[in-house]
Amino acid sequence: MYDNEAFSAMSGDILQRVRTLTLNINYFTRLPRPWDIVPTSLQCPSPTVQASQVPSLFREPYILSGYRPVQQNWRCYLLSLFQRHNESLNVWSHLLAGPVLMIRWCANAGALGYTLDKSSLPLCLFMVSCLTCLFGSATAHLLQSHSEHAHYFFFCMDYVGIAMYQYGFSLGHYFYASEATWRESCVGPLYLPGAAFCAWLFCACCCFAKFRYRRPYPVQRKFYQVIPAALAYLLDISPVVHRLVTVTWTQESSQLLQALQIASFLLAALFFSCPIPERFFPGHCDFGVQGHQIFHLCLALCTIFQLEALFQEYARRRDTLVAVFGERQLCHIKQRQLNEQEQLVAELQRNHTLSQSTRTMAPLGMTGTLGWVLSPEVGIISLVAFLVLSATLLVLCARCYKKPTNAYAVNGTMKVKGGGTNGVATPNVGGNTDLDYSWRDHKAMPASTLEK
Repeated sequence: MYDNEAFSAMSGDILQRVRTLTLNINYFTRLPRPWDIVPTSLQCPSPTVQASQVPSLFREPYILSGYRPVQQNWRCYLLSLFQRHNESLNVWSHLLAGPVLMIRWCANAGALGYTLDKSSLPLCLFMVSCLTCLFGSATAHLLQSHSEHAHYFFFCMDYVGIAMYQYGFSLGHYFYASEATWRESCVGPLYLPGAAFCAWLFCACCCFAKFRYRRPYPVQRKFYQVIPAALAYLLDISPVVHRLVTVTWTQESSQLLQALQIASFLLAALFFSCPIPERFFPGHCDFGVQGHQIFHLCLALCTIFQLEALFQEYARRRDTLVAVFGERQLCHIKQRQLNEQEQLVAELQRNHTLSQSTRTMAPLGMTGTLGWVLSPEVGIISLVAFLVLSATLLVLCARCYKKPTNAYAVNGTMKVKGGGTNGVATPNVGGNTDLDYSWRDHKAMPASTLEK
């Protein structure tokens, strides 16, 4: 009898707790959603649409849905950061990579007693270039759907950020990961000027291909992107590859990180060049697991591995970096400070300790080239290159703007030269220029049509 009463009391208590929990859950379901908190005067993003409901400029191969409508208010695209669409992972992968890099920077700086001085200048420039590239890419993918001109502008700025990143990590590789034998080779003296030129060439070729070709993109457009990027990377990674081949991996812990960053970059290049896996599953990768999204993730991992490896190289070489490359070339300081460093190197030679640092220090007669970072020559060359690139982009933008219609407009009739085999579209000026929104009523295009 007592057991039955205890069991009944326990069951009643359990039921009461379940009712309370259910009420609490129902209370949370009645809480206002984030969109309900937004003022009515602030427009919310429109629901995503099918590929056939946006101009062809914004369509991606094998991605059939998840597109944001064009010509919305700018606030709608900013708020689409919290909306589910086919660019969400492209935006968030780089937005989250930035704070991760900052956290690792603070952790490494605290552990190594990092201070902003002459020996840490290349590391700072590398970090700035990484953040610039990540922010530019995230902004481009977030705002490019607003209009055709916004698409061109933000992606050209994205190319500029990538070019800055290319030159930034070439600085880190040269001053922290290069060996004396490599710096004395024919590549060493031309490395930094060549890296600057390759970064500019990549940016110029990508911007040219962006304005030159129309969808469906021909193979030539991919050549304009991949070949300059490959040339720049082969040059920029050459000191690291030389070090991986000539230095025993057990001697330096950074060797594994350098190998991982190369593997991550090669994997990113694969997914950038080939639309996989969406090519094999059209319409099933619209919101996730796209090749470009995997490319973003691999590139973020590559950047993190680079930062970790360069911090280890910096910790190993910061005491000898000025003596190797020359303090005058680093920051153009007074001759007296340069003489002090030369005396320090001479003292190291007398104590027979210089031979132990042969892998990390160049001969005394070697001319330092870190002056390229702050020298007037680089400033002049960079300014001229920037002006030439800017003038080219302005001419292309003006040419595009002056067209009465274009290949991506939803109004007017377009025709393609040569049946579209070269990917170059020209407006049919004699066609109807009245607004035509019949494209909104089309059904979703089949995968075979979007395949190109």
